Amino acid sequence: MAKKDKHVSETPATQLLRAAGVVFTEHVYDYVERGGTAESARALGWPEHAVVKTLVMQNERAEPLIVLMHGDKQVSTKNLARALGVKSVEPCKPEAAQRHSGYLVGGTSPFGTRKAMPVFVEASVLDLPSLLINGGRRGYLLGLAPAVLLSLLSAQAVNCAI
Repeated sequence: MAKKDKHVSETPATQLLRAAGVVFTEHVYDYVERGGTAESARALGWPEHAVVKTLVMQNERAEPLIVLMHGDKQVSTKNLARALGVKSVEPCKPEAAQRHSGYLVGGTSPFGTRKAMPVFVEASVLDLPSLLINGGRRGYLLGLAPAVLLSLLSAQAVNCAI
């Protein structure tokens, strides 16, 4: 059951957003292992297309990057590599993703990561009126305007959804 009024302690993501003066809403739900965006969308009553997942990936030189993608879409690593001008892109193993981001997989936020990484966002995400994105903890999403992805993360728009 979604509880919007439940207090969640600060995360590096919420600290960064508050310090930047970003307006956001907090959405808490009961995390389900491997439930993904389908489960969070169902629990919170949002369309899965507006729940944005944070994926930690790497290029062929093992340089990490973040991809923000609609919950109901997948990343075409071939199209992403082409857009980035690299040979290949692949998801990081969970341990590597956690080491780069500082967050547990399933609770990865693009905000307040341990290591600064370039951020790429599926272009159509920027057309959403609002979105939900991980707040840095499993079962904790933040509602915010897509423009924040550009202003705070300097995210670059790419077309890599399938």
